[in-house]
Amino acid sequence: MSEQKGTHVYDVAVIGYGPVGMVTAALLGQAGHDVVVLERYPTLYNLPRAAIFDDETMRTFDRVGIARDLLPTLHVQRNYEWRNGAGELLIEHDFAAVGRQGWAEWYMMYQPELEDALDHVVRGLGSVEVRMDSRVVALDSTHEGVDIRVDGDGTPVSARYAVACDGGNSFTRGRLGIGQDDYGFSEPWMVCDFRLTGPAEVPKARQVCDPGQPVSIISLGPRHHRFSFMLDSEESFPVERDPDRVWARVAAYLDRSRAELIRVATYTFRSLVADRWRGGRVLLAGDAAHQMPPFLGQGMCSGIRDAQNLAFKLDAVLRGADDALLDTYQSEREPHVRAVIVKGIELGRVQTTRDPVAAAERDARLIAQREADGRPEKMRFPGLGPGLRDDSPQAGQLMPQGRVESHGVEGLFDDVLGRGFVLLVDGRDGASLDAPSTEFAAGLGVAVHHLTDRPTTEGFTDTDGVYGRWFDETGRAAVLWRPDFYVLGTAGVLPDVPALLKTLASAIEPAHTPATAREGIRP
Repeated sequence: MSEQKGTHVYDVAVIGYGPVGMVTAALLGQAGHDVVVLERYPTLYNLPRAAIFDDETMRTFDRVGIARDLLPTLHVQRNYEWRNGAGELLIEHDFAAVGRQGWAEWYMMYQPELEDALDHVVRGLGSVEVRMDSRVVALDSTHEGVDIRVDGDGTPVSARYAVACDGGNSFTRGRLGIGQDDYGFSEPWMVCDFRLTGPAEVPKARQVCDPGQPVSIISLGPRHHRFSFMLDSEESFPVERDPDRVWARVAAYLDRSRAELIRVATYTFRSLVADRWRGGRVLLAGDAAHQMPPFLGQGMCSGIRDAQNLAFKLDAVLRGADDALLDTYQSEREPHVRAVIVKGIELGRVQTTRDPVAAAERDARLIAQREADGRPEKMRFPGLGPGLRDDSPQAGQLMPQGRVESHGVEGLFDDVLGRGFVLLVDGRDGASLDAPSTEFAAGLGVAVHHLTDRPTTEGFTDTDGVYGRWFDETGRAAVLWRPDFYVLGTAGVLPDVPALLKTLASAIEPAHTPATAREGIRP
Protein backbone atom coordinates (compact mmCIF):
# COMPACT_ATOMS: atom_id res chain seq x y z
CA MET A 1 0.00 0.00 0.00
CA SER A 2 1.13 3.54 -0.69
CA GLU A 3 2.42 5.51 2.24
CA GLN A 4 1.26 8.80 0.74
CA LYS A 5 -2.21 9.55 2.02
CA GLY A 6 -4.90 9.87 -0.61
CA THR A 7 -2.94 8.40 -3.53
CA HIS A 8 -3.56 4.71 -3.00
CA VAL A 9 -6.15 2.97 -5.20
CA TYR A 10 -7.65 -0.17 -3.68
CA ASP A 11 -8.84 -3.04 -5.81
CA VAL A 12 -12.23 -3.11 -4.08
CA ALA A 13 -14.01 -0.95 -1.51
CA VAL A 14 -16.63 -2.84 0.50
CA ILE A 15 -19.26 -0.53 1.98
CA GLY A 16 -20.87 -2.04 5.05
CA TYR A 17 -19.45 -4.59 7.49
CA GLY A 18 -22.31 -6.92 8.31
CA PRO A 19 -22.06 -10.62 7.38
CA VAL A 20 -22.39 -9.96 3.63
CA GLY A 21 -19.68 -7.30 3.64
CA MET A 22 -17.49 -9.46 5.84
CA VAL A 23 -17.75 -12.49 3.55
CA THR A 24 -17.15 -10.32 0.47
CA ALA A 25 -14.03 -8.83 2.06
CA ALA A 26 -12.81 -12.23 3.26
CA LEU A 27 -13.18 -13.92 -0.13
CA LEU A 28 -11.50 -11.09 -2.01
CA GLY A 29 -8.78 -10.76 0.61
CA GLN A 30 -8.08 -14.48 0.56
CA ALA A 31 -7.73 -14.21 -3.23
CA GLY A 32 -4.96 -11.66 -2.63
CA HIS A 33 -6.77 -8.46 -3.54
CA ASP A 34 -6.26 -5.08 -1.89
CA VAL A 35 -9.55 -4.34 -0.10
CA VAL A 36 -10.80 -1.52 2.11
CA VAL A 37 -13.96 -1.90 4.21
CA LEU A 38 -15.93 1.21 5.18
CA GLU A 39 -18.36 0.77 8.09
CA ARG A 40 -20.44 3.61 9.52
CA TYR A 41 -20.60 2.25 13.09
CA PRO A 42 -17.56 2.56 15.40
CA THR A 43 -17.83 -1.09 16.50
CA LEU A 44 -19.47 -4.29 15.34
CA TYR A 45 -23.26 -4.04 15.58
CA ASN A 46 -23.30 -6.66 18.38
CA LEU A 47 -27.05 -7.31 18.22
CA PRO A 48 -28.81 -10.23 16.52
CA ARG A 49 -30.66 -9.62 13.28
CA ALA A 50 -30.51 -12.73 11.12
CA ALA A 51 -31.20 -16.01 12.91
CA ILE A 52 -30.91 -18.84 10.38
CA PHE A 53 -28.66 -20.09 7.63
CA ASP A 54 -28.53 -23.19 5.44
CA ASP A 55 -26.05 -25.81 4.24
CA GLU A 56 -25.00 -23.80 1.19
CA THR A 57 -24.11 -20.87 3.45
CA MET A 58 -22.23 -23.18 5.82
CA ARG A 59 -20.22 -24.43 2.85
CA THR A 60 -19.24 -20.80 2.23
CA PHE A 61 -18.33 -20.34 5.89
CA ASP A 62 -16.16 -23.44 5.58
CA ARG A 63 -14.46 -21.86 2.56
CA VAL A 64 -13.77 -18.73 4.60
CA GLY A 65 -12.41 -20.88 7.42
CA ILE A 66 -14.87 -20.51 10.31
CA ALA A 67 -17.27 -23.45 9.98
CA ARG A 68 -15.84 -25.82 12.55
CA ASP A 69 -15.13 -23.16 15.15
CA LEU A 70 -18.68 -21.91 14.65
CA LEU A 71 -20.37 -25.27 15.24
CA PRO A 72 -20.47 -25.14 19.09
CA THR A 73 -22.35 -21.82 18.90
CA LEU A 74 -25.08 -23.20 16.62
CA HIS A 75 -28.25 -25.22 16.99
CA VAL A 76 -29.06 -27.71 14.21
CA GLN A 77 -32.81 -27.68 13.58
CA ARG A 78 -34.54 -30.63 11.93
CA ASN A 79 -38.08 -29.30 11.47
CA TYR A 80 -40.05 -26.07 11.13
CA GLU A 81 -43.69 -25.97 12.27
CA TRP A 82 -46.62 -23.81 11.30
CA ARG A 83 -49.46 -24.23 13.84
CA ASN A 84 -52.79 -22.48 14.25
CA GLY A 85 -54.02 -20.81 17.43
CA ALA A 86 -55.36 -24.15 18.72
CA GLY A 87 -51.97 -25.80 18.26
CA GLU A 88 -52.94 -27.88 15.22
CA LEU A 89 -50.12 -28.55 12.76
CA LEU A 90 -50.74 -26.82 9.42
CA ILE A 91 -47.37 -27.08 7.67
CA GLU A 92 -44.15 -28.84 8.57
CA HIS A 93 -40.80 -28.46 6.82
CA ASP A 94 -38.16 -31.14 7.23
CA PHE A 95 -34.39 -30.53 7.26
CA ALA A 96 -31.67 -33.15 6.94
CA ALA A 97 -28.86 -33.50 9.48
CA VAL A 98 -26.55 -33.72 6.46
CA GLY A 99 -27.81 -32.00 3.33
CA ARG A 100 -26.66 -31.98 -0.27
CA GLN A 101 -23.90 -29.51 0.53
CA GLY A 102 -22.34 -31.81 3.12
CA TRP A 103 -23.60 -29.82 6.10
CA ALA A 104 -26.85 -29.66 8.09
CA GLU A 105 -29.65 -28.01 6.14
CA TRP A 106 -30.71 -25.57 8.87
CA TYR A 107 -28.63 -23.84 11.51
CA MET A 108 -29.89 -21.44 14.18
CA MET A 109 -27.36 -18.83 15.30
CA TYR A 110 -26.72 -15.79 17.44
CA GLN A 111 -25.47 -13.28 14.88
CA PRO A 112 -22.88 -11.46 17.06
CA GLU A 113 -21.00 -14.76 17.44
CA LEU A 114 -20.98 -15.22 13.67
CA GLU A 115 -19.75 -11.66 13.15
CA ASP A 116 -16.98 -12.11 15.71
CA ALA A 117 -15.75 -15.17 13.81
CA LEU A 118 -15.89 -13.44 10.42
CA ASP A 119 -14.25 -10.29 11.79
CA HIS A 120 -11.37 -12.36 13.14
CA VAL A 121 -10.78 -13.84 9.68
CA VAL A 122 -11.00 -10.51 7.86
CA ARG A 123 -8.67 -8.68 10.23
CA GLY A 124 -6.15 -11.50 9.90
CA LEU A 125 -5.80 -10.84 6.18
CA GLY A 126 -2.94 -8.50 5.42
CA SER A 127 -4.57 -7.32 2.20
CA VAL A 128 -7.78 -6.07 3.88
CA GLU A 129 -8.07 -2.78 5.76
CA VAL A 130 -11.15 -2.30 7.97
CA ARG A 131 -12.16 1.29 8.71
CA MET A 132 -14.84 1.55 11.37
CA ASP A 133 -16.70 4.82 12.10
CA SER A 134 -16.49 5.64 8.38
CA ARG A 135 -19.91 6.61 7.10
CA VAL A 136 -19.97 7.06 3.34
CA VAL A 137 -21.41 10.46 2.38
CA ALA A 138 -20.46 10.72 -1.30
CA LEU A 139 -19.74 8.25 -4.06
CA ASP A 140 -18.98 8.63 -7.76
CA SER A 141 -18.37 5.89 -10.28
CA THR A 142 -16.18 6.72 -13.27
CA HIS A 143 -14.77 4.74 -16.17
CA GLU A 144 -11.58 4.28 -14.16
CA GLY A 145 -12.97 3.41 -10.74
CA VAL A 146 -14.95 4.65 -7.74
CA ASP A 147 -14.27 7.74 -5.61
CA ILE A 148 -15.76 7.68 -2.12
CA ARG A 149 -15.85 10.22 0.69
CA VAL A 150 -16.59 9.44 4.31
CA ASP A 151 -18.01 11.66 7.02
CA GLY A 152 -15.47 13.88 8.77
CA ASP A 153 -12.61 13.12 6.42
CA GLY A 154 -12.02 15.11 3.25
CA THR A 155 -9.61 12.50 1.90
CA PRO A 156 -11.22 10.44 -0.86
CA VAL A 157 -11.07 6.66 -0.89
CA SER A 158 -10.40 5.39 -4.40
CA ALA A 159 -10.97 1.86 -5.64
CA ARG A 160 -11.24 0.07 -8.94
CA TYR A 161 -14.63 -1.33 -7.86
CA ALA A 162 -17.02 -1.01 -4.92
CA VAL A 163 -19.45 -3.51 -3.46
CA ALA A 164 -22.23 -1.89 -1.44
CA CYS A 165 -23.41 -4.12 1.39
CA ASP A 166 -24.94 -1.18 3.25
CA GLY A 167 -28.34 -2.62 4.05
CA GLY A 168 -31.97 -2.00 3.27
CA ASN A 169 -31.59 1.77 3.67
CA SER A 170 -28.56 1.72 1.38
CA PHE A 171 -26.98 5.13 0.87
CA THR A 172 -25.26 3.75 -2.20
CA ARG A 173 -28.45 2.61 -3.90
CA GLY A 174 -29.98 6.03 -3.34
CA ARG A 175 -26.84 7.83 -4.52
CA LEU A 176 -26.94 5.85 -7.77
CA GLY A 177 -30.63 6.65 -8.25
CA ILE A 178 -31.64 3.00 -8.36
CA GLY A 179 -35.31 2.29 -7.76
CA GLN A 180 -36.90 -0.79 -6.23
CA ASP A 181 -39.61 -3.22 -7.28
CA ASP A 182 -42.01 -3.52 -4.32
CA TYR A 183 -44.03 -6.73 -4.03
CA GLY A 184 -46.36 -4.98 -1.60
CA PHE A 185 -45.85 -7.27 1.40
CA SER A 186 -45.13 -4.93 4.31
CA GLU A 187 -45.97 -5.84 7.92
CA PRO A 188 -44.84 -4.29 11.25
CA TRP A 189 -43.49 -6.73 13.85
CA MET A 190 -42.01 -6.45 17.33
CA VAL A 191 -38.89 -8.59 17.77
CA CYS A 192 -37.96 -9.66 21.31
CA ASP A 193 -34.64 -11.39 21.96
CA PHE A 194 -33.77 -13.31 25.12
CA ARG A 195 -30.62 -14.79 26.64
CA LEU A 196 -31.43 -18.10 28.29
CA THR A 197 -30.14 -18.35 31.87
CA GLY A 198 -31.55 -21.77 32.69
CA PRO A 199 -33.16 -24.84 31.10
CA ALA A 200 -36.19 -23.86 29.02
CA GLU A 201 -38.49 -26.05 26.92
CA VAL A 202 -39.27 -23.55 24.17
CA PRO A 203 -40.23 -24.33 20.56
CA LYS A 204 -37.13 -24.01 18.40
CA ALA A 205 -38.78 -23.12 15.08
CA ARG A 206 -42.50 -22.41 15.12
CA GLN A 207 -44.87 -19.99 13.43
CA VAL A 208 -48.08 -19.54 15.44
CA CYS A 209 -50.73 -18.65 12.85
CA ASP A 210 -53.25 -17.24 15.31
CA PRO A 211 -55.47 -14.54 13.77
CA GLY A 212 -55.70 -12.92 17.20
CA GLN A 213 -51.91 -12.64 17.48
CA PRO A 214 -49.47 -14.06 14.91
CA VAL A 215 -46.25 -15.10 16.67
CA SER A 216 -42.87 -16.31 15.41
CA ILE A 217 -40.67 -18.34 17.79
CA ILE A 218 -37.10 -19.03 16.66
CA SER A 219 -33.98 -20.33 18.39
CA LEU A 220 -30.90 -18.14 18.12
CA GLY A 221 -28.50 -20.95 18.92
CA PRO A 222 -28.02 -22.79 22.24
CA ARG A 223 -28.16 -19.74 24.51
CA HIS A 224 -30.58 -17.30 22.91
CA HIS A 225 -34.17 -17.23 21.70
CA ARG A 226 -36.41 -14.89 19.71
CA PHE A 227 -40.13 -14.18 19.93
CA SER A 228 -41.67 -11.91 17.28
CA PHE A 229 -45.19 -10.51 17.46
CA MET A 230 -47.11 -8.97 14.60
CA LEU A 231 -48.30 -5.46 15.53
CA ASP A 232 -51.53 -3.81 14.50
CA SER A 233 -49.50 -0.74 13.58
CA GLU A 234 -46.01 0.70 14.09
CA GLU A 235 -47.57 3.31 16.37
CA SER A 236 -48.34 0.64 18.98
CA PHE A 237 -44.68 -0.27 19.46
CA PRO A 238 -43.81 2.36 22.15
CA VAL A 239 -46.51 0.85 24.37
CA GLU A 240 -45.98 -2.82 23.54
CA ARG A 241 -42.20 -2.69 24.03
CA ASP A 242 -42.61 -2.24 27.80
CA PRO A 243 -40.70 -5.17 29.41
CA ASP A 244 -43.62 -6.24 31.60
CA ARG A 245 -45.89 -6.39 28.55
CA VAL A 246 -43.27 -8.40 26.65
CA TRP A 247 -42.92 -10.89 29.51
CA ALA A 248 -46.69 -11.26 29.65
CA ARG A 249 -46.70 -12.10 25.95
CA VAL A 250 -44.12 -14.89 26.30
CA ALA A 251 -45.33 -16.25 29.64
CA ALA A 252 -46.91 -19.33 28.06
CA TYR A 253 -43.51 -20.36 26.69
CA LEU A 254 -40.75 -18.84 28.80
CA ASP A 255 -40.42 -18.29 32.55
CA ARG A 256 -38.93 -14.98 33.64
CA SER A 257 -36.58 -16.78 36.04
CA ARG A 258 -34.94 -18.68 33.15
CA ALA A 259 -34.13 -15.88 30.71
CA GLU A 260 -33.02 -12.29 30.35
CA LEU A 261 -34.69 -9.88 27.92
CA ILE A 262 -31.81 -8.34 25.95
CA ARG A 263 -33.52 -6.47 23.13
CA VAL A 264 -36.91 -5.27 21.90
CA ALA A 265 -37.04 -3.74 18.42
CA THR A 266 -39.56 -3.08 15.70
CA TYR A 267 -39.10 -4.20 12.11
CA THR A 268 -41.25 -3.83 9.07
CA PHE A 269 -40.90 -6.99 6.99
CA ARG A 270 -40.56 -5.92 3.37
CA SER A 271 -40.35 -7.48 -0.09
CA LEU A 272 -38.19 -5.38 -2.43
CA VAL A 273 -35.78 -5.95 -5.32
CA ALA A 274 -33.51 -3.23 -6.72
CA ASP A 275 -34.13 -2.41 -10.37
CA ARG A 276 -30.39 -2.51 -11.05
CA TRP A 277 -27.73 -4.27 -9.02
CA ARG A 278 -24.92 -2.48 -10.80
CA GLY A 279 -24.14 1.16 -11.48
CA GLY A 280 -20.89 1.40 -13.41
CA ARG A 281 -18.16 0.06 -11.15
CA VAL A 282 -20.44 -0.16 -8.10
CA LEU A 283 -22.39 -3.34 -7.31
CA LEU A 284 -25.14 -3.86 -4.73
CA ALA A 285 -25.28 -6.95 -2.54
CA GLY A 286 -27.44 -8.28 0.28
CA ASP A 287 -30.25 -6.08 1.57
CA ALA A 288 -29.01 -3.20 -0.57
CA ALA A 289 -30.09 -5.27 -3.60
CA HIS A 290 -33.07 -7.17 -2.17
CA GLN A 291 -35.17 -7.51 0.97
CA MET A 292 -37.48 -10.41 1.77
CA PRO A 293 -39.84 -11.55 4.51
CA PRO A 294 -38.04 -13.66 7.13
CA PHE A 295 -40.35 -16.68 7.03
CA LEU A 296 -37.90 -18.83 5.03
CA GLY A 297 -34.77 -17.73 6.89
CA GLN A 298 -33.14 -16.82 3.57
CA GLY A 299 -32.33 -13.12 3.95
CA MET A 300 -28.71 -13.42 5.04
CA CYS A 301 -28.25 -16.59 2.96
CA SER A 302 -29.23 -14.66 -0.16
CA GLY A 303 -26.67 -11.99 0.63
CA ILE A 304 -23.93 -14.57 1.18
CA ARG A 305 -24.80 -16.07 -2.23
CA ASP A 306 -24.36 -12.57 -3.69
CA ALA A 307 -20.93 -12.34 -2.07
CA GLN A 308 -19.84 -15.71 -3.48
CA ASN A 309 -21.09 -14.84 -6.96
CA LEU A 310 -19.42 -11.45 -6.99
CA ALA A 311 -16.14 -12.47 -5.39
CA PHE A 312 -14.95 -14.91 -8.02
CA LYS A 313 -16.11 -12.65 -10.87
CA LEU A 314 -14.39 -9.59 -9.41
CA ASP A 315 -11.30 -11.74 -8.91
CA ALA A 316 -11.33 -12.62 -12.62
CA VAL A 317 -11.97 -9.03 -13.74
CA LEU A 318 -9.24 -7.66 -11.49
CA ARG A 319 -6.87 -10.15 -13.12
CA GLY A 320 -7.78 -8.96 -16.59
CA ALA A 321 -11.08 -10.57 -17.61
CA ASP A 322 -13.62 -8.49 -19.50
CA ASP A 323 -15.61 -6.23 -17.18
CA ALA A 324 -18.79 -7.52 -18.89
CA LEU A 325 -18.48 -10.64 -16.72
CA LEU A 326 -19.94 -8.56 -13.87
CA ASP A 327 -23.14 -8.10 -15.87
CA THR A 328 -23.89 -11.79 -15.26
CA TYR A 329 -24.21 -11.14 -11.51
CA GLN A 330 -27.76 -9.81 -11.52
CA SER A 331 -28.94 -12.02 -14.39
CA GLU A 332 -27.87 -15.10 -12.41
CA ARG A 333 -28.91 -14.09 -8.91
CA GLU A 334 -32.14 -12.14 -9.44
CA PRO A 335 -34.39 -15.08 -10.51
CA HIS A 336 -33.35 -17.00 -7.38
CA VAL A 337 -34.01 -14.01 -5.13
CA ARG A 338 -37.42 -13.35 -6.66
CA ALA A 339 -38.44 -17.00 -6.25
CA VAL A 340 -37.49 -16.91 -2.56
CA ILE A 341 -39.42 -13.66 -2.07
CA VAL A 342 -42.55 -15.05 -3.73
CA LYS A 343 -42.43 -18.20 -1.56
CA GLY A 344 -41.75 -16.12 1.55
CA ILE A 345 -44.75 -13.91 0.83
CA GLU A 346 -46.91 -17.00 0.27
CA LEU A 347 -45.96 -18.34 3.70
CA GLY A 348 -46.17 -14.87 5.21
CA ARG A 349 -49.79 -14.57 4.13
CA VAL A 350 -50.48 -17.90 5.83
CA GLN A 351 -48.91 -16.55 9.01
CA THR A 352 -50.49 -13.09 9.01
CA THR A 353 -54.14 -13.89 8.23
CA ARG A 354 -56.11 -11.82 10.77
CA ASP A 355 -59.69 -12.59 9.74
CA PRO A 356 -60.99 -15.54 11.87
CA VAL A 357 -63.24 -16.88 9.10
CA ALA A 358 -60.46 -16.78 6.53
CA ALA A 359 -58.09 -18.35 9.09
CA ALA A 360 -60.52 -21.23 9.69
CA GLU A 361 -60.74 -21.85 5.94
CA ARG A 362 -56.94 -21.74 5.72
CA ASP A 363 -56.63 -24.25 8.56
CA ALA A 364 -59.03 -26.72 6.98
CA ARG A 365 -57.30 -26.50 3.62
CA LEU A 366 -53.76 -26.88 4.98
CA ILE A 367 -54.64 -29.71 7.38
CA ALA A 368 -56.33 -31.65 4.56
CA GLN A 369 -53.38 -31.01 2.29
CA ARG A 370 -50.87 -32.15 4.90
CA GLU A 371 -52.84 -35.32 5.66
CA ALA A 372 -53.07 -36.11 1.94
CA ASP A 373 -49.34 -35.60 1.39
CA GLY A 374 -48.42 -37.70 4.40
CA ARG A 375 -44.92 -36.31 4.91
CA PRO A 376 -43.19 -33.01 5.72
CA GLU A 377 -42.32 -30.57 2.95
CA LYS A 378 -38.76 -29.93 1.75
CA MET A 379 -37.58 -26.44 0.91
CA ARG A 380 -36.21 -26.28 -2.61
CA PHE A 381 -34.99 -23.18 -4.43
CA PRO A 382 -34.16 -22.61 -8.11
CA GLY A 383 -30.66 -22.40 -9.50
CA LEU A 384 -29.01 -19.57 -11.40
CA GLY A 385 -30.49 -17.51 -14.18
CA PRO A 386 -28.60 -16.99 -17.46
CA GLY A 387 -24.95 -15.96 -17.20
CA LEU A 388 -21.65 -17.79 -16.88
CA ARG A 389 -22.96 -21.26 -17.74
CA ASP A 390 -23.66 -23.45 -20.74
CA ASP A 391 -27.01 -24.84 -21.90
CA SER A 392 -26.75 -28.32 -20.36
CA PRO A 393 -29.69 -29.31 -18.11
CA GLN A 394 -27.54 -29.30 -14.98
CA ALA A 395 -25.99 -25.87 -15.57
CA GLY A 396 -26.86 -23.33 -12.91
CA GLN A 397 -27.67 -25.94 -10.29
CA LEU A 398 -25.79 -26.29 -7.02
CA MET A 399 -23.23 -29.07 -7.19
CA PRO A 400 -23.66 -31.40 -4.22
CA GLN A 401 -20.77 -32.09 -1.88
CA GLY A 402 -19.97 -35.49 -0.41
CA ARG A 403 -17.23 -37.11 1.58
CA VAL A 404 -14.25 -38.44 -0.35
CA GLU A 405 -10.97 -40.26 0.27
CA SER A 406 -7.75 -39.40 -1.51
CA HIS A 407 -4.21 -40.49 -0.63
CA GLY A 408 -5.28 -41.67 2.79
CA VAL A 409 -7.14 -38.48 3.68
CA GLU A 410 -10.92 -38.60 4.13
CA GLY A 411 -13.35 -35.70 4.52
CA LEU A 412 -15.60 -33.35 2.62
CA PHE A 413 -14.60 -32.76 -1.01
CA ASP A 414 -13.76 -29.09 -0.44
CA ASP A 415 -11.40 -29.87 2.43
CA VAL A 416 -9.66 -32.84 0.81
CA LEU A 417 -9.45 -31.82 -2.85
CA GLY A 418 -9.86 -28.05 -2.75
CA ARG A 419 -12.12 -25.30 -4.05
CA GLY A 420 -12.23 -22.92 -6.99
CA PHE A 421 -13.07 -24.02 -10.52
CA VAL A 422 -13.30 -27.81 -10.47
CA LEU A 423 -13.65 -30.25 -13.37
CA LEU A 424 -14.81 -33.65 -12.19
CA VAL A 425 -14.54 -36.61 -14.58
CA ASP A 426 -16.44 -39.87 -14.14
CA GLY A 427 -13.52 -42.28 -14.29
CA ARG A 428 -15.18 -45.30 -12.71
CA ASP A 429 -14.87 -47.18 -16.01
CA GLY A 430 -11.22 -46.22 -16.38
CA ALA A 431 -11.86 -43.15 -18.54
CA SER A 432 -9.57 -40.18 -18.06
CA LEU A 433 -9.15 -36.72 -19.53
CA ASP A 434 -6.56 -36.47 -22.29
CA ALA A 435 -3.35 -34.53 -21.78
CA PRO A 436 -4.21 -31.48 -23.98
CA SER A 437 -7.54 -30.96 -22.18
CA THR A 438 -5.86 -31.39 -18.80
CA GLU A 439 -3.24 -28.82 -19.78
CA PHE A 440 -5.95 -26.45 -21.05
CA ALA A 441 -7.81 -26.78 -17.74
CA ALA A 442 -4.64 -26.15 -15.73
CA GLY A 443 -3.97 -22.98 -17.71
CA LEU A 444 -7.40 -21.72 -16.69
CA GLY A 445 -6.80 -22.50 -13.02
CA VAL A 446 -9.24 -25.43 -13.13
CA ALA A 447 -8.48 -28.37 -10.85
CA VAL A 448 -9.16 -31.71 -12.57
CA HIS A 449 -10.24 -34.73 -10.52
CA HIS A 450 -11.31 -38.23 -11.52
CA LEU A 451 -13.92 -40.23 -9.66
CA THR A 452 -12.68 -43.82 -9.40
CA ASP A 453 -13.91 -47.06 -7.86
CA ARG A 454 -10.70 -47.44 -5.91
CA PRO A 455 -7.87 -45.15 -4.81
CA THR A 456 -5.36 -44.33 -7.52
CA THR A 457 -2.59 -41.79 -7.91
CA GLU A 458 -4.89 -39.61 -10.04
CA GLY A 459 -8.34 -40.15 -8.59
CA PHE A 460 -10.39 -40.27 -5.41
CA THR A 461 -13.04 -42.54 -3.99
CA ASP A 462 -16.60 -41.51 -3.25
CA THR A 463 -17.07 -42.37 0.43
CA ASP A 464 -20.83 -41.76 0.56
CA GLY A 465 -21.61 -42.32 -3.11
CA VAL A 466 -22.68 -38.71 -3.68
CA TYR A 467 -20.76 -38.19 -6.92
CA GLY A 468 -21.46 -41.64 -8.33
CA ARG A 469 -25.18 -41.08 -7.85
CA TRP A 470 -24.92 -37.66 -9.48
CA PHE A 471 -23.24 -39.11 -12.57
CA ASP A 472 -25.68 -42.04 -12.68
CA GLU A 473 -28.70 -39.74 -12.47
CA THR A 474 -27.46 -37.22 -15.04
CA GLY A 475 -25.73 -39.56 -17.46
CA ARG A 476 -22.92 -37.01 -17.96
CA ALA A 477 -19.22 -37.79 -18.36
CA ALA A 478 -17.81 -34.64 -16.71
CA VAL A 479 -18.99 -31.60 -14.79
CA LEU A 480 -17.35 -28.20 -14.30
CA TRP A 481 -18.38 -26.16 -11.29
CA ARG A 482 -17.47 -22.67 -10.17
CA PRO A 483 -15.98 -21.25 -6.94
CA ASP A 484 -19.54 -20.47 -5.74
CA PHE A 485 -20.37 -24.22 -6.07
CA TYR A 486 -22.77 -23.79 -9.01
CA VAL A 487 -22.42 -25.92 -12.13
CA LEU A 488 -21.00 -23.98 -15.08
CA GLY A 489 -21.71 -26.86 -17.44
CA THR A 490 -21.35 -30.54 -18.22
CA ALA A 491 -20.05 -32.77 -20.99
CA GLY A 492 -21.92 -35.83 -22.23
CA VAL A 493 -18.69 -37.38 -23.49
CA LEU A 494 -15.08 -36.50 -22.70
CA PRO A 495 -14.30 -35.13 -26.20
CA ASP A 496 -16.80 -32.34 -25.38
CA VAL A 497 -14.74 -31.12 -22.42
CA PRO A 498 -12.63 -28.63 -24.45
CA ALA A 499 -15.80 -26.84 -25.57
CA LEU A 500 -16.89 -26.65 -21.94
CA LEU A 501 -13.54 -25.19 -20.94
CA LYS A 502 -13.74 -22.66 -23.77
CA THR A 503 -17.02 -21.38 -22.27
CA LEU A 504 -15.08 -20.56 -19.13
CA ALA A 505 -12.05 -19.24 -20.99
CA SER A 506 -14.13 -16.79 -23.00
CA ALA A 507 -15.36 -15.22 -19.75
CA ILE A 508 -12.26 -15.13 -17.56
CA GLU A 509 -9.26 -14.98 -19.91
CA PRO A 510 -7.58 -11.63 -20.58
CA ALA A 511 -7.76 -11.06 -24.32
CA HIS A 512 -3.98 -10.67 -24.58
CA THR A 513 -3.04 -13.77 -22.58
CA PRO A 514 -2.94 -17.32 -23.99
CA ALA A 515 -5.08 -19.76 -22.02
CA THR A 516 -2.14 -21.94 -21.06
CA ALA A 517 -0.08 -19.02 -19.71
CA ARG A 518 -2.52 -17.45 -17.29
CA GLU A 519 -2.23 -17.80 -13.53
CA GLY A 520 -5.39 -19.51 -12.28
CA ILE A 521 -8.08 -17.88 -10.23
CA ARG A 522 -7.32 -18.60 -6.61
CA PRO A 523 -9.73 -20.82 -4.68
